[in-house]
Amino acid sequence: MIKYTKFFITFLLAVVVFEARSQSTATTSSPYSQYGLGDLTPLLLPQNIAMGGIGTALNQINGFNNINPLNPASYGAIRVTTIDAGLYNNTVFLSQTGQSSQRNENFRLSHITFAIPVSSKSAVSFGLMPYSEVGYNYRQTIKNFGTGSSVDTNAVNYLYSGEGALSKAYIGYGFTVARHLLLGVNMSYIFGDLKHYQSTEIPTLSSTLNSRIEQDNAVGGINFDVGAQYVIDLSLTRHIILAYSGSLKSQMNSQSSYIVSQYSIDASTGVTNLPADTIVDNQSTKAKIQLPQINHFGISYQKDQSFLVGADYSTGHWADLSIGGVNQGMANSSTLNIGGQYTPNVNSFNYWSTVDYRLGAIFDQTYFNIANPSGTGSTQIKSTAITFGFGMPLRAANTSFYKINFSAEIGQRGTLNNGLVKENYINLHLGFTLNDKWFQRYKFD
Repeated sequence: MIKYTKFFITFLLAVVVFEARSQSTATTSSPYSQYGLGDLTPLLLPQNIAMGGIGTALNQINGFNNINPLNPASYGAIRVTTIDAGLYNNTVFLSQTGQSSQRNENFRLSHITFAIPVSSKSAVSFGLMPYSEVGYNYRQTIKNFGTGSSVDTNAVNYLYSGEGALSKAYIGYGFTVARHLLLGVNMSYIFGDLKHYQSTEIPTLSSTLNSRIEQDNAVGGINFDVGAQYVIDLSLTRHIILAYSGSLKSQMNSQSSYIVSQYSIDASTGVTNLPADTIVDNQSTKAKIQLPQINHFGISYQKDQSFLVGADYSTGHWADLSIGGVNQGMANSSTLNIGGQYTPNVNSFNYWSTVDYRLGAIFDQTYFNIANPSGTGSTQIKSTAITFGFGMPLRAANTSFYKINFSAEIGQRGTLNNGLVKENYINLHLGFTLNDKWFQRYKFD
């Protein structure tokens, strides 16, 4: 037990330190992340992701206490102190008609969450999780700009890049109203920086100044999540859970800067010189970001210490997303998650019979609504993925139970049609979960 505890505490300290340093770091490499608030990240831990991202109708999984921020009502089923922290790796392959493919890889510490029982029927949870990410870098080149010549002269390069992330720090409370009904609420603070850059360069004209637009948005605001779960006991070991959770409409504050500058490039080294002039310098411009209502509906069926299956359906009214009173032109999203897990025999002396085996699928119609480069209409970006993973228990000691949760998500997003970008990606998640009785009152005879 001591060696597991030392390892777990060391890992938690590392997560706290590095997570604090990485809040504004781009951890995605998707050209679609330049739109809206970036690439949205669901409030899911590795054990949920491995089962296709189901979570609305889950609380305890085969008797093991799990933290489930997607539905705060689930905290009402937590009976021991629970800690969960994890790592994340993303590999994406970008392809576009007429362009060479590109491979990008990112790594980060993903989450840290805690849950502590308040009574035998309620618990409080708090933690830090990702909300959205921005990370892209690409260029477009127009040849023979302004000449009409057949000779390749005066090529103009348009450079686009962005970075940053929004994080969600939350605290929530869940409780059991009656034997079968659980309710809960999260209060969250969403914060971070989103940065976008756009440059125009004419490399063949050494006397020409290039221009750059820099836009930095510092975001912060309160958000609320609510949830409910209703448990139907078919027997002592078989249960059906019907559930709902939702993220309520809210407003966040945005303080932005907008800078337009001119600069030159050293012809001999290719190094960008310091800006020669600043044309526009608007600092501390304040605006409101209107977040939409997001709804999750879920159902699960579980046989204790054996298996569970479930499905989630989520909708987000992202067509209502506005920044500074300007609608961002996004689309309403919808997601179907299906999955489950199977544990051969939790009491077996064969270790592999005690492992949780998980499988699932995700069908996502994202909120990205991209204007076709051809100039005709727009395309709502879709994503599909299969998921799988394992929950590997470590040897229990006294009142402590440990589990390593691994999940993999293999999928694709986007399309090659209409000049758009197709992404093939592999997301790997590794989580460490601790169940322990930390705050028990001892009695002496």
